[in-house]
Amino acid sequence: MTTAVIEKPATPTGNRVGVRPRAVVVGVVAVLLTAAISVITLGTGEFPIAPADVVKTLFGQGTAAQDFIVNELRLPRLITAILVGMALAAGGAVFQSLVRNPLGSPDVLGVTNGASTAALVVVILGGSSTQLSLAAVAGGLGAALLIQLIGGKHGLHGFRFILVGIGLSAIFTGISGYLLTRGVQMENARALLWLTGSLDGRDWEQAGPLLGVLAVTLPILLLACGPGLKILEMGDDAAAALGVPVKVLRTSALFVAALLVACAAAAAGPVAFVALIAPHLAKKLTRAPGPNLIPSLAMGALLLVGADWLAQHAPRALPVGVVTGIVGGAYLVWLLTMERRAGRI
Repeated sequence: MTTAVIEKPATPTGNRVGVRPRAVVVGVVAVLLTAAISVITLGTGEFPIAPADVVKTLFGQGTAAQDFIVNELRLPRLITAILVGMALAAGGAVFQSLVRNPLGSPDVLGVTNGASTAALVVVILGGSSTQLSLAAVAGGLGAALLIQLIGGKHGLHGFRFILVGIGLSAIFTGISGYLLTRGVQMENARALLWLTGSLDGRDWEQAGPLLGVLAVTLPILLLACGPGLKILEMGDDAAAALGVPVKVLRTSALFVAALLVACAAAAAGPVAFVALIAPHLAKKLTRAPGPNLIPSLAMGALLLVGADWLAQHAPRALPVGVVTGIVGGAYLVWLLTMERRAGRI
């Protein structure tokens, strides 16, 4: 991708956390839809359970069989999907805010590819799931460090950020392709499944660490970075004049967002387009400046839970990354068309 879109500067709103009624409505509706789809997901499958019984089971009032099916078999995957969606959405919202561009997602800028390449090395070498997860996190953070070192020499700005990210993404893609040609058949099959992005077989082993990362990083983003990112959309000079430590904010937000995306990749593989679509949809619906972190989180969870339900109930079960790839590709075409009509590309 060689095109880039610069959005109009946001309206100044002050360095404080404001509550916008429209954003609250969007967030509440997304949460309610996520809850509804979650109940349906927990109740459908080889052993169907009525929605009312699903709710009772979640509150500890189901039978032993219902408790096993809902809480032991299906709930860990659902919770992993919600957490992965939230992590990708938060990371995407920060990246889009940093580059002031709706196409500036970690998928495009190389962070996801960095995590994938590092994890692929472990898969080819026959490493364990824990080693794969650690490698994905290290790869994502390493990619963010390279973006910072290469693009941040004179300050990390929109176009430079995008161009460096696209270049690194292409390099990581090439390395991944080479690694796949060097692996043996069994490792390649495992690697391809992981690279597609899948929630199959995910349980508390993946959900637990991701929940811990979100519990630590989300308060940092919401309270320490969010107000500053909103002001930063006015421009670096204006933000600096208003007392925002621009360089420190950009660097810290970049690495926190990269950590979230890398941890999401470690849990479910590089699930495509959620980091791009969720914050963009949240911004369109809330019509508010800034990263819109809370609506984006709710939208990310909704998108991934919905995509996973479709993936599980397709005529042939699919990895969730296939569904998000199809939906996200169509959304990206629509987005580029709208931006072109608006004269921004």
